[in-house]
Amino acid sequence: MRNRGISPTVREGSAVSRSEPSLTVGLMPRDPTELVVTRYTGSAMKVFSARRTSLTILILVVAFAPFVPAAPPSLPQDALPELVRRIKPSAVAIETFDARGEKLARGSGFFIDVNRVVTNRHVIEGAYRAEVHLNSGHTFPVKNVIAVDAEGDVALLRVDAPAGLVRPLSLDRTSPQEGESVVVIGNPFGLEGSVTNGIVSAVRDIPGFGRIIQITAPISPGSSGSPVVNMQGQVIGVATLQITGGQSVNFAIPSERIAQLDRTAQSEASAQMSLGDLVAATGRNKRARAVEYFRDGLTFLSKDDCQQALPYFQKATEADGSYGDAWAQTGFCSEKLGRHAEAIEASRKAVGIRPSSESYFNIGLANYYLKQYREAEQAYRQAIKIDPYNSADAYYALGINYRDWGQFDEEIQAYKHAIRLKPDYTAAYDRLGQRYLQQKKYAEAVDIFKQMSAQRPGDANAQNNLGEAYEALGRHDEAVEAFRQATRLKPDFGKAYFNLGKTLLTQGNRDGAIEQYVLLQNLDQDWAEKLYGLIYP
Repeated sequence: MRNRGISPTVREGSAVSRSEPSLTVGLMPRDPTELVVTRYTGSAMKVFSARRTSLTILILVVAFAPFVPAAPPSLPQDALPELVRRIKPSAVAIETFDARGEKLARGSGFFIDVNRVVTNRHVIEGAYRAEVHLNSGHTFPVKNVIAVDAEGDVALLRVDAPAGLVRPLSLDRTSPQEGESVVVIGNPFGLEGSVTNGIVSAVRDIPGFGRIIQITAPISPGSSGSPVVNMQGQVIGVATLQITGGQSVNFAIPSERIAQLDRTAQSEASAQMSLGDLVAATGRNKRARAVEYFRDGLTFLSKDDCQQALPYFQKATEADGSYGDAWAQTGFCSEKLGRHAEAIEASRKAVGIRPSSESYFNIGLANYYLKQYREAEQAYRQAIKIDPYNSADAYYALGINYRDWGQFDEEIQAYKHAIRLKPDYTAAYDRLGQRYLQQKKYAEAVDIFKQMSAQRPGDANAQNNLGEAYEALGRHDEAVEAFRQATRLKPDFGKAYFNLGKTLLTQGNRDGAIEQYVLLQNLDQDWAEKLYGLIYP
């Protein structure tokens, strides 16, 4: 499994709640001492490596020479007024009409080439004709639809406008940073060229789908399909407004997905399709209704709300029982909500249609929570087999499974595999070091905790664990220094003060131990009492 945003997050000292906002699936045990790997989406995610996602793409026409937009200068960020002035000519208003020629809807879009406009799929829903209105006042008809990414709600339209009037925007295919400033130029309520700005509030990676970018910039009706640009003027995504179940949710589909749709369209020639042909094809296709439900579910999933997302994914599977992605999301949300048996059933249907490491991982996770360790092991192994070079999380989860199963040697090997695949996997280092301590392999524990401390110099727990390993080896001076460092990093760390007092007592430094006891009286009465019992046996 690729690390598609699957950045492990270590949460220590708190129970894992199913209602806690996290990456769209919480992974690992919910006991108070467990490390938690957060998987797929959530507040802890920062940067995601680009990956190829499976798209249900309707390729309609490709007859265009490849176009590679010149990259804008990578320099100081533009002032907002100048940025808006530069980007506005690239954004367009899109007006659609029904079969009788009556106005149907209005949305937004933007040029990515002289004859290609990107918008949301739902902007052209039911349209038999459409017009593109440029900021200059010129209007051009939409000739045909080049390609559609139904799940991603992205459409690529052909518009034959004079090259001198068009300013294509370049796509930034890297993941934006949380807190990064963005600008949306759209056409809310028909007000062409309206500007809103905000920040990237979260980037979520949804299994079987890809990334979704949450933004604080308002998206009003009519602005769906607008470009979301960074302060260098590059498009990071297409703005999407969904109104589902009475709730309005705005987010952006990343540029990476737009670029993939464009690449696929240019590489696979197919018959042209008009807007009317698209309406007819959609009406005959049972998948079309299922995709609408899927997109509604995705709207809530973008907010990490599986409770409201799940019914829509279930409706998508009812509309089209062969819709693998809908089954995958049904399984995923069911597991997030603690419905383990339902998660296993849905995820098995997903892998029966299209095997994926994510769905097998979900099966493993659900079985783990049901204490079906053998079944969990088999599912994790399948996930690793499908994506062996990006399976650090699966190995880590496998290690936790072996731990609770009582197979400690296998647990150690699983953590080692995770670390080989991801050398900065601190959660795996911690679990490996703890297992070495419990097996009294103190030298190995010292080595692991030293590596962990080097990676996370501010981690008080790593220093405390290192101190415990040194103490077990009789290396008291090094243990004292590690415990002192732990207390410096975390001044209220009761266990570290206890360990320090205990080691000082072992060295014959009773006064030093008493000093730690005095400190503990104001910090942690339980640890204070334990140290008192050692000082005054």
